[in-house]
Amino acid sequence: MLNTIRYAEGTWKQGKEGYRTLYGGGRFSSLERHPEIVVVKRYTSAAAGAYQFLPGTWSEAARKLQLESFAPSSQDQAALYLVDRRGVLDQIDQKGLTHEAMAVLAREWASFPTLAGRSAYGQPVKRAEDLQRFYSSNLKALGVQA
Repeated sequence: MLNTIRYAEGTWKQGKEGYRTLYGGGRFSSLERHPEIVVVKRYTSAAAGAYQFLPGTWSEAARKLQLESFAPSSQDQAALYLVDRRGVLDQIDQKGLTHEAMAVLAREWASFPTLAGRSAYGQPVKRAEDLQRFYSSNLKALGVQA
């Protein structure tokens, strides 16, 4: 699931560097904390990291999970926390990445489609079929049974 979120958010192809990615594709150097750098491109955002955390979302997750840095393992834990907080972690484990689960996650990640196939935030969105295809092929590549 984490790889699928990274794919949707545009940080998957960058490998480990995806964890140092700002909104718009720029990079930041320190993983000590969320960089809180506002980038103005097509949209204005301070999203950062592999899962494009907004500063407030990151603060909440870091506080709840007692994370001490913005390290890759901390980002992974925080992303799983957000999926679980939305109530779909068990559903995805049991049924895979359904359209309904994506619609719930669309409220967390702008790149996920609502049931209508659009972003909940008016931003570019991945097609549900593309996310399902990536999710399934990634599970297969990791040797996990879908």
